[in-house]
Amino acid sequence: MIEISNLSKHFYIGEKRIDVLRELNLSVKKDKITVILGRSGCGKTTLLRLIAGLEGVSLGEIKFKEPAKIGFVFQEARLMPFLNVYENIVFTLKKQEIEPAKIEALISMIGLSDFKFAAVSQLSGGMSSRVSLARVLAYEANLILMDEPFAALDAFTRASMQAEILKIQADKTILFVTHNIDEALFLADEIILLEKGGIKSNYDLSNLARPRDLLSGELIAIKRKILSEIYVIFGGKILHFIIVKH
Repeated sequence: MIEISNLSKHFYIGEKRIDVLRELNLSVKKDKITVILGRSGCGKTTLLRLIAGLEGVSLGEIKFKEPAKIGFVFQEARLMPFLNVYENIVFTLKKQEIEPAKIEALISMIGLSDFKFAAVSQLSGGMSSRVSLARVLAYEANLILMDEPFAALDAFTRASMQAEILKIQADKTILFVTHNIDEALFLADEIILLEKGGIKSNYDLSNLARPRDLLSGELIAIKRKILSEIYVIFGGKILHFIIVKH
């Protein structure tokens, strides 16, 4: 769906040039979940913002193979404080595009039926994140950019929302940014490991059945590979991790 060629992005702090992305090449497959995995500051969010057209590229090209209706779920919810939950979800829609039954279903999906008319000030951070996701789904984007959308959620709600993403993913291309390896393994058709503005490696998981058991031998093996690369990225510093298999 998207071809990214020799993409570079830099900016200046005073006279010092900061290279965020360096000659990045990536093919984002249609109707698949591509997860961009990496530590903070490696260029993940910048890549999404460039694809969305929120920032200009320094060098290179982002080419869409077909028209894209883009929805963006940011790290922060970015809700309208003067609107309630229902009004925030339908905010981007024209009046004739609003289907009440569909909106009700989305509100139920995110577990906020009792908060349909609640003010933004009455929502927790996790609840606000869920409203933000529902707003993008109501917009019916065919390309959804998600920048660590579940970071503010508790473990139970995060698991529930991950499952919902898999349910609604049909006919949608999702580019999902996270620093959580387990989340990447659970969701991704392909994992792109980003480091220092370039692609360190990629993992094709499209042949693995869903729902996935993160304690399966196959996924544990992939996790070990990713962790071994992170070990190299951090310059050989010793990283301790424990994998428990029941």
